[in-house]
Amino acid sequence: MFNKGREEQLWKDYRQGGSQAAREELIVGYSPLVKYVAGRVSIGLPPNVEFDDLVSFGIFGLMDAIDKFDPERGIKFETYAIARIRGAIMDGLRDNDWVPRSVRQKAKNLEKVCVELENRLGRYPTDQEISEALQISVDGFYQMLNEVSCTTLTSLDEIWLTKNPDDENVRVLDLIENEDSDDPVKQIEITELKEALAKAIDALSEREKLVITLYYYEGLTLKEIGEVLGISESRVSQIHTKSIFRLQGRLARWRSVIGVL
Repeated sequence: MFNKGREEQLWKDYRQGGSQAAREELIVGYSPLVKYVAGRVSIGLPPNVEFDDLVSFGIFGLMDAIDKFDPERGIKFETYAIARIRGAIMDGLRDNDWVPRSVRQKAKNLEKVCVELENRLGRYPTDQEISEALQISVDGFYQMLNEVSCTTLTSLDEIWLTKNPDDENVRVLDLIENEDSDDPVKQIEITELKEALAKAIDALSEREKLVITLYYYEGLTLKEIGEVLGISESRVSQIHTKSIFRLQGRLARWRSVIGVL
């Protein structure tokens, strides 16, 4: 990375003068962000996914972030870039269909059950209620969580939903940024979506909230979270996966809203 004075000069040279040399130096200077994000995304992915591939996907996200970033908005570049890098990595993984079809089907079935139970009960379903709806034991439910965990480790960064199932997924972070639109109706809908997500997280159990907070906001790995909570990394993964599917159930009604954003 570079010092603040040099960083400001590079942004000025690139944004105002179009200097490609400045752009290349920015890419090199911020490249550690790509490895940081790739390292977090790689946790829990199948062994056939190469770390170098994640970095390659992420570089495209970094370049996109540099090209679209406006220093005058007062937003820290690292915060802006991490979302773009993570999104580019997820796009690359999706394009390469890295999750086995059988695992995707299990994840879809689990999400469907969670949505149906959430709508019927008006609250988050318990592990027992989910396992009964799936017609499996609680232990079988925990095993399923282990199997589908690789589909959820970045779910809050790409949430999930589009009105048309044939369309590309839409990331909540992209909706929140929504840089190209001043439509007040859309801004209200985005605000409501953010509030709904916050309420959904707040309704999780204390342990689930803690896992979500430590992973997404504090940047800890699942192993580090396990050490904090005194439980195994596998158990942390189960809690994380279960939390994501519960959030999906609580926010299912936003499918129709996202379709018009």
